[in-house]
Amino acid sequence: MPMLRGEFPDAGEQSPEELLTAYGTVLAETVETVGVEEIVAETGLDQATVTAFADGDIADRTLDEAVAVLATGPNRPDADALQAEAQDILLMGMTTAVMDVESLASGIDDELEPKEIQQKIEGRYPVTLAEYALLHSHIEGEKR
Repeated sequence: MPMLRGEFPDAGEQSPEELLTAYGTVLAETVETVGVEEIVAETGLDQATVTAFADGDIADRTLDEAVAVLATGPNRPDADALQAEAQDILLMGMTTAVMDVESLASGIDDELEPKEIQQKIEGRYPVTLAEYALLHSHIEGEKR
């Protein structure tokens, strides 16, 4: 969920938990700027979901929901562009780190299966923000 390239430049130096907190800060700031009601109206997300983003309770929220929230912010691309960028950051990171889904699964102590990782990165299966932070942190850390 880097959301715009360079927004989390030290992702590889942060634990997945620290990265998830950083995502939460950006999302909460977006909700504060735009407003819960406006985000509900623009995205179709329910108020409880948007309030969870405002409160930083995001670990079980999905990347799809997060990009919908971020897309409401000023000077942000639409949700589809943000989703594509978030997926691209993981795929390009894996390429740069010369890593396949099997080595990535091993690197995250098999918390996710290789096939599951591939489906989530490709956007064929929902990925939670906690899972995204886990993958993002590990991939960026391997690029060094």
